[in-house]
Amino acid sequence: MFKKILDGLINQPLLTSLFLTDFVVLLLHRPPFLFSLVMLGALVAMAMYLGQKLNLFKV
Repeated sequence: MFKKILDGLINQPLLTSLFLTDFVVLLLHRPPFLFSLVMLGALVAMAMYLGQKLNLFKV
């Protein structure tokens, strides 16, 4: 499962770098409130996209 996640992240380098940069900025810095809401929304959208794209648990 961990290998599938890494392969999926390596296949999409732009989205991965945006996701990690957004996460680190929200984690380590205190941007203004409205900007942090927009960044959090983008982080959630990217996480949902990656979750659908990776499709780890096929039911």
